[in-house]
Amino acid sequence: MTETMTRTDELKPGEIKPAEFPLRRNKAFQTLWAGSAFSTLGIAVADVAYPLAILGVTRSPADAGLFAAMQTVGQILSGLPAGQLADRRSPRLLLIAAESGRALVTGVVAVALIMGWLTLPLLLIAAVLIGAGQPLASAARMLMIRTAVPQEQLTRAMTQDEVRINGAELAGPPIGGALYGLNALAHAVPFLFTIGSFLLSLFAAFLTKVEPDRTAVDSDGEEKPADQDKKKAGNDGMLAGIKSIWASPILRVTTLLLATVNSLGAGFGLIAVVILRAQAVPSAQIGIALGTSAVGGLAGAALVRPLHRLRPGALMIAVCGLLVPLLALVALPYGPWWMAGLLFIAMLGIPSIRVLVDVLILRQAPPAERGRVVAALMTLLTLGMPAGLAATGLLMQYLSAQTTVLILAALLGVGVLLCAIRPEVWRARWPE
Repeated sequence: MTETMTRTDELKPGEIKPAEFPLRRNKAFQTLWAGSAFSTLGIAVADVAYPLAILGVTRSPADAGLFAAMQTVGQILSGLPAGQLADRRSPRLLLIAAESGRALVTGVVAVALIMGWLTLPLLLIAAVLIGAGQPLASAARMLMIRTAVPQEQLTRAMTQDEVRINGAELAGPPIGGALYGLNALAHAVPFLFTIGSFLLSLFAAFLTKVEPDRTAVDSDGEEKPADQDKKKAGNDGMLAGIKSIWASPILRVTTLLLATVNSLGAGFGLIAVVILRAQAVPSAQIGIALGTSAVGGLAGAALVRPLHRLRPGALMIAVCGLLVPLLALVALPYGPWWMAGLLFIAMLGIPSIRVLVDVLILRQAPPAERGRVVAALMTLLTLGMPAGLAATGLLMQYLSAQTTVLILAALLGVGVLLCAIRPEVWRARWPE
């Protein structure tokens, strides 16, 4: 494997950048990151535009919730097949296909909205297709990042990626709300914005000509032929990623705990809105309060390196454990700024957890299985979210929002405790 390069725009399959080369001058990574940032921002804008469009068509909040659920279903159904495709095919071509497909689907929705043809069945089909494209794009992009960035700089690259995620979550909702107008043509503007973002991501994928090196290394330190390793990996099928995660006690516990956090936290936005509405908080202030979570995520990106001085298990238990009292404190009726402060603090440790997942799970996966491990992890972490959303809604149907949030906090506390008593959590060490 080539270890040195003189130019940043001539990256052959399998080659990596030297660790001493500054990440900011790594054209392949920065181009890929920019495309990903555009795509993420477009999705954040669409996440506001779709519920508004559905309410305009059906006037039913339940239909808006159904759209979100169908999008998650699409992600779950396509997760494992997307991972297998990423391991067998060119990730670059898969990323191009995913972004092209999502731009096309969004374009159909925009045209239907302008022409007055938009219906709930069309929107639900779009939800499944857009959701299905997410694992394919994510798995492909993750493999490309690991080709463009040397091992020594991956943590820094993932930290920069946290800026993309939280920046989009902060900017997307205000942009989406501002672009949504009062007539059918203006209503389509957020969707046109999203189409443009997918096309920019598509253009970045065309420019980033990198392919992963899937050559494995045997016990003697010798490289095995790539086709031999690929054939062996192909025999494991779509479940290879799940088997790889489940085979390690620490990876199994980590995945279960984070899946619990995602499932119980899936309906938190709805809970926060209900609690603040009950306090007669204006809608604008509710939006600002919820937006502070993205500000906390941006601030937390700067804490990744300091927090990673802790052992992985201690970091995971500390961050997830802190969420328990913060979630319970949401029940106190102290207004939007109280809510904003809790969200800000809660998000400070999340970027470190995301990078922890990358270091402990994704980076340790065999090269020929890495796409399936990425997709399997995404699928497992998403699997319980529809049930979490449904359970949150059902609880608030019969109980108050305050009681609901206390129940969720108690369940999360049980989950953290069950993981904290596992000895493998505390024995875990960062890989060399």
